[in-house]
Amino acid sequence: MLPNRQIPQPISQENPLWLSWHDTQMMASLSPQNVMDYFCRKSNPFYDRMCNNENIRMQRLGLENLNNMVGLEYILLHVHEPILYVIRKQHRHSPTDALPIADYYIIGGMVYKAPDLANVINSRILSTVTNLQLAFEEASSYSRYHPNKGYTWDFTSNKALSDKSKAAAKKDATTNKDESGTVFQMQRVDMLLAELLRKFPPPVPPNLHQQQIQQAGAQTNPSNIQDHNAAISDSNANTAASSNGNTSETSPVTAQGVEIKQEIIDMKPPPEKRIKQN
Repeated sequence: MLPNRQIPQPISQENPLWLSWHDTQMMASLSPQNVMDYFCRKSNPFYDRMCNNENIRMQRLGLENLNNMVGLEYILLHVHEPILYVIRKQHRHSPTDALPIADYYIIGGMVYKAPDLANVINSRILSTVTNLQLAFEEASSYSRYHPNKGYTWDFTSNKALSDKSKAAAKKDATTNKDESGTVFQMQRVDMLLAELLRKFPPPVPPNLHQQQIQQAGAQTNPSNIQDHNAAISDSNANTAASSNGNTSETSPVTAQGVEIKQEIIDMKPPPEKRIKQN
């Protein structure tokens, strides 16, 4: 063997779990009657042409003859029309004994290989270990060592980074909100809403309706309001004069609702002077 000659490395077989196959001519008209013919296409990478199904197709026999044969075969295991079909690959040893090898499922005309239990467990363990490793690496990045204090945690950089990310997210949200529509679109929407509000006004509550009627009646008779206010001011003045002999203040209300302070002086006659008798 020549020393400088390189031996070609074997090409690694692609993982069948990453593969998918479909036939655009038949995928729209799948049914339990023709799904096996769809799966047994020669272009399907999951189909082994050395199986018993291929021998039966060449002899134009029915699928019920598979039970009388020995070897590799494909059977329709489960049907959930019109989208899901499960096909099993198995090795038959006798009419009553068959060893499952793999399962394939067809969803919407796409053929996939179903993962076995070992692949599912390996995938879950790998994802769990990967996330744990990332968590430990993230935690170790915040540890600090000092000769006097030893190991401590410093999360200030993380806080600054989180604040920065929050500010960037808020800025992006504001930008997206400002760019939600053009000026023409916003004006058009406002016009449509105003038109709808004019055609279909909201119902007025009964209490508010009565208040509006009372306000309208009060505005039509301003003289009644003035007379009523004058009567209130007179009654207040008389009450203050009777209760207090000194100077008092009252606050009558005008028609405009403004309070005016007035001073009322009790005009009593001065006391009579008595002459002293010797």
